[in-house]
This record gives sequence, C-alpha cells and structure tokens, in this order.
Amino acid sequence: MKTFFLILIIATLPQYAVCQTTYSLKQCIETAWANNLQIKQSGFQMLTAEANFNQSKNNRLPTVSASYNFGINNGRSIDPFTNGYITQELSSSNAGIGANFILYNGGRLQNLVKQTGYNLQAAKLDLEQEKNTLSLNVMLAYLQVLNNEDILTLTNTQLEITKKQVERLEILNKAGAIQPSLLYDVKGQYAGDELSIINAQNALELSKLSLSQLINIPYSKDFRVERVAINDSTPSVLAAYEASPTRIYEASIRSLALVKAADLRKQSAAVAIKVAESNYYPTVSLQGQLGTNYSSVAQRATELNSVDVPTKDYVEVNGSRVPVFTKATNFQRDKIGYFNQFSNNLNSFVGVNIQIPIFNAFQTKTLINLAKIQEKTVNNQADIIKLQLKQAVEQAHLNMTATYDRYNALNRQVKALQESFKVAEKRFTEGVIHSVDFLIAKNNLDRANMSLINARYDYLLRVKVLDFYQGK
Repeated sequence: MKTFFLILIIATLPQYAVCQTTYSLKQCIETAWANNLQIKQSGFQMLTAEANFNQSKNNRLPTVSASYNFGINNGRSIDPFTNGYITQELSSSNAGIGANFILYNGGRLQNLVKQTGYNLQAAKLDLEQEKNTLSLNVMLAYLQVLNNEDILTLTNTQLEITKKQVERLEILNKAGAIQPSLLYDVKGQYAGDELSIINAQNALELSKLSLSQLINIPYSKDFRVERVAINDSTPSVLAAYEASPTRIYEASIRSLALVKAADLRKQSAAVAIKVAESNYYPTVSLQGQLGTNYSSVAQRATELNSVDVPTKDYVEVNGSRVPVFTKATNFQRDKIGYFNQFSNNLNSFVGVNIQIPIFNAFQTKTLINLAKIQEKTVNNQADIIKLQLKQAVEQAHLNMTATYDRYNALNRQVKALQESFKVAEKRFTEGVIHSVDFLIAKNNLDRANMSLINARYDYLLRVKVLDFYQGK
C-alpha cells in the first residue's frame, strides 16, 4: 500500500516502553491504526465479507446429513419390520444418511462466488481507505503540533528581545538618563509578550490534546512529538505545487481505495442481477441415501426338527380309510438384536432430482427488478463519489494556491520588517526614536513572523492533502 507520509518518517526507530511520552510520526500513525475504533469496525466488516466469500465457494460442495430416531408405540401400530399391523407395545428406531449435490441451478452458485468476491475486495479497500484517511488526519494534527511549537519558540525569542531592552532601560532609568515612561512602555510590551507565550502554550497543549485523542491515548502534558525535517533551511525554499487539478483528479481515480471500492461494488451489483435471474432456471441435483431400521417385535425363526402330523384328509386302501400324514417343522423364535437388525435392514437409493420453477407469484421478477434498481443505486453512488472527489480536489488546489501566494507575500513582508526592526532597534538604543516607534516596529515584525509560520505550515498541510488524493 502506498503511503503519502514517507517523507516525514524516520526509517528505523527504537521501541518505547509502555509509559513513553515522545512519539514519532510513524509511531503516531501505527498507534492510531491499532487503537482507532472505526478501523476495527472496518476490519470486522472485512472479516464478514471474507466469511461470506468462503461460504459461497463451499456452497458448491455436496451437502450430507444424517438422521436418527427412537420411539415407543402403544396400541395399534405398524411394525416397521413386517409392515403389518400389531396391537402391542412396540419400540422402533431408524437411521439414515443422505447426500445432495447440485449439478446445475442456472449459474447461481458460480455467480454468488463472483459477487461475494467483489464484495470482499471492496471491504479490503474500505479498510485501506480508513487507514489512509486516518493517517492523513494524524499527519495534519502532527504538523499542527509542530506549528504551535514553532510559534511558542518564536514568542520566547520575542520575550528575550524585549527583556534585554527592559534590562537596559532599567539601568538608564536608575542613572536618570531617560524618562521613566520609556521604561514602562517597554515593560508593558514585556507583559504582552508573556501573555503571548501563555496563549502559544495553550494552543500547543490543545493541538497535543487533539493528536492524543486522534491516536486514542490518554492526554498528558508530558506528551511530545519528534521534530521532522520539513524544509528547515529557510522558508523561501518552499516550492510551488506543480500538479494541476486535472492531473490530481486523474491520479486519485487510479489510486484512491475509495474509488476502487465503488467500482468493485458496481461489478458486484451487476452480478447480483444474474444471481436473481438464476431463479428462472431448473435445479438439477444428484441425490443418494442409505438407511436402516429396528423393531422390538422382530424375531428370527430357527428350525429345530420335523415330525409327522395327521391331517383331516385320508385315502381308501382296500376299502379302508387311511389317514394322511404331513411333515411339520418346529421352529424356535428369538428376538433379533438391535445392531443385527441395523446391519440386516440396510437399504440405499441413488437418483437425480429436477425442480422446475413454473410460477412463484412473480417473486423472481421482483428480485430481478430490485437487483437492477440496486445496480443503478450503486452506479449513482460511484458517480457521486467521483463528483465529490473532483470538487474536493479543485477546492483543495485553489486553497493551496491561495495559501502559497499568502506565504510568499508574508515571506517578503518579514524580510522587509526585519530590516525595519534592525534600524528601529539601533535608533531606539541610541535614543533617536521614541519607545512607541520601537514597539510598533517590533510588534509588526512579531505579527508577521507568526503569520509566516502559520502560512508555512498551512501550505504544507494543503500540499499533503493533495498528495493524499494522488495516493502518495
């Protein structure tokens, strides 16, 4: 995955203890990824999509199920062994195992695999987009902390300059060489510079609080961020951003996970129509079954012997009636054991089942219409994403250009005011100008320096946003 923040990350950093207070940009981003609840939510959604995809592939496998039951009947019932009626207590049991394998169902299973596959890829891109967006927000908050640190450093420098003047004027005032009002004017400026430090410190703590909340760690005043190299040589080295809005937008279409996910959902919606249309086609499946049963009244007859027994028939021999005998076999009847019956009563079935849809109250037609509406909805959502992205790129580029122009103007202003302040400071030290003129020159330079720092970081922030749109 491309990362747009590489220019701000130190290559290899040591691991910190749990109580660490200093974070690099890389650690802030990694901590945010680990702690952010929205990223965790996107991760769960991706796992759900992955489970649906795996199941769609498994649906192509045969289904196998087994059954078993045992019961006791009283009164008149059917003996499952002889299939005849009996009137006695009967315990019976049967067991079976069956399998079903779909041979054809209009391509439904294959299209479901494609559809859930597109959904899984889209879910992965959603997770990537969440991480990229969070990384951008962390980087912007990180730069804001650096910006406020520079402002605080500047206000401390301003205070030191004023302090030196106060110390010098106090010596001159004790010697009676100046009017006391000059000393009090500069002391008033000194108090104003102290207030500026308080304001800068509060702004810094607020930015640290925002960054702490973004990476989801407890806020502490000891929280620090590592300085990173961002054109620290001179402000004037900041170059203009060369990419045009059209070029940025075209790059964003190719690289942003948000756009790719929308395109995948368009493909998923198109396949969903084919899934719905499969309900018009017959389903052909191969079936097989193996079963057996048991009856408590089932008996096995074992032959013991044979005897002659008279019958009612006779034959006449020489005028005399001679009775007719017949052979009769004696049997011993024993109950058949439970497992023996299960083994002896096995039966099997193999066949093909065809289900042909004829009429289902127009449910299939409705499903197809809904799938087509969903496809139009998804396509429209993709168009909305691209339109909003185009507008956001144009707005961001315009803001970047305006910020860069403001930055250059402030840069020129600071250079001019620096020369003006040098002259004013020298002339004030020599007693040529009044303290009011000196303070005006100092305040003008202080405000310009603060504005330049803000403009510098503002420009860097807007550049990073445009880099983000291009997938850098």
